[in-house]
Amino acid sequence: MDRSRRNFCLGAGAATVGAATLAAVPADAGAVTATDDAAHRWAMVVDVRKCVGCQACTIACIMENDVPENSFRTIVSTYEVTEQGKAGSYMLPRLCNHCEDPPCIPVCPTGATYQRRDGIVVVDNSVCVGCAYCVQACPYDARFINHETQTADKCTFCVHRVEAGLLPACVETCVGGARIFGDLKDPDSTVSKLVREQNPKVLKPEMGTQPRVFYIGLDPKMQGKVDGTRTLWRPAPQAGKEHA
Repeated sequence: MDRSRRNFCLGAGAATVGAATLAAVPADAGAVTATDDAAHRWAMVVDVRKCVGCQACTIACIMENDVPENSFRTIVSTYEVTEQGKAGSYMLPRLCNHCEDPPCIPVCPTGATYQRRDGIVVVDNSVCVGCAYCVQACPYDARFINHETQTADKCTFCVHRVEAGLLPACVETCVGGARIFGDLKDPDSTVSKLVREQNPKVLKPEMGTQPRVFYIGLDPKMQGKVDGTRTLWRPAPQAGKEHA
């Protein structure tokens, strides 16, 4: 049993789980919750040093959540990086950040996008009118309009699995153990310990959204990166490689 699965099962019971000058995560990040009296505050830590860009997480998410073709709830963006004359690839796993202060919520005219007491941001497809205001408001390019349902879509931390005591599909299938999911309200969870001890970073900290997806080993040049060359079955034609 890997560390993330073990932490999920033991740390929270039947339905519980866990380089240079980037802006650091606030010291009290692990203690902040969407609703102070909620039982859990779910979060994810991504160790980019362990990501091999295999896209197993992307495929698992598509299969688990019936994501339509050419859309993604999570994906590993890849970048070509050149340093000292040598070229290499950089992998950046991306998904909804389930922010403490989500900018997607106040712009929703129908209340379809909302935050659960446990911090997970979800979309009520029965209320969403597909206006895409939330898509435009998200600074992490983590939302899209599902062309089959014509409503907003995004990562939900596989909330249906979490409620059943399971890990999100992307965490379950990560071959390198790069994704760790857990409860910030449990001080003994692996996620809480990593946030306290590893000084993880977040994407676009200047936006003030207080993301609850943290990154270990994040290169400072990647702090603002929210796009990249897709490396699934059919790369976009004439897609240029980015230089960080």
